[in-house]
Amino acid sequence: MTIRIWTPALLVTAALGLVACNQAKKAGDQPVGKPPVATVNGKPIPADAFAVWAQSQTNKKVDELTAEQRKQLLESLETLYVGGQEGEKQNVGSEPEVAARLELDRLSVLANALFQNYAKGKTPTEQDLKAEYDRQIAAMPKQEFKASHILVKDEQQAKTAIAQLGKGAKFEDLAKKLSTDEGSKKQGGDLSWFTPDKMVKPFSDAVAGLKKGEYTKAPVQTQFGWHVIRLDDTRPLPPPPYDTVKERLSAFVQQRIVREYIDTLRKTAKIDEKP
Repeated sequence: MTIRIWTPALLVTAALGLVACNQAKKAGDQPVGKPPVATVNGKPIPADAFAVWAQSQTNKKVDELTAEQRKQLLESLETLYVGGQEGEKQNVGSEPEVAARLELDRLSVLANALFQNYAKGKTPTEQDLKAEYDRQIAAMPKQEFKASHILVKDEQQAKTAIAQLGKGAKFEDLAKKLSTDEGSKKQGGDLSWFTPDKMVKPFSDAVAGLKKGEYTKAPVQTQFGWHVIRLDDTRPLPPPPYDTVKERLSAFVQQRIVREYIDTLRKTAKIDEKP
């Protein structure tokens, strides 16, 4: 599972810097472990730095790269080092905005590594997953609606449409003639199947108050305009089988565990916000 709290533009650069620092001996600047993949002005590029770079750019491990991909990635990383070294020479890191971005990048890498490490030992149990499944199923819509609507710009137009329906006009004909919803007017206002959470609340509330075949006797206002709504049909919405969502539930539970850990850290930290 990947957990991200913030991903600034220079996150990869900061990660490379951390790798390079971790690979260097205390007594000097010679990396330990795997030999460097290149040197730039005498500065070694650690193999681990190249691995991080390859993963960030291609989502592949180094041994999965073709020779051409490896060459291109190494050249781009060398360019990054060249630019970074020149930036250090010109002391651009002292500029307030650059310094702030570097510090935020550093903190982001450290925090994300912390949360990743914390999550590794928190694999949800089967009991945890089933409990989460039950919670989510309980919160899911139990029914789907099939509805049509006529969308107009003002209330009076909607009232006129309702009056025409009362005199026997066909809903589909009025939708094709009057509706400003280009996505549904050609289908006679048909919106197909949806769950209440897919529509804005005034619309969903109006649909839920109708019986099959009924239309709203008063215009319904949303941010899109004024609606005349007809409920065409309903059907039960079966929950997804547990086995088909188990993997997603595991990621969700782990993320919640990490969020709770973050909340704990915030509660125990001394935070003094300035107005």
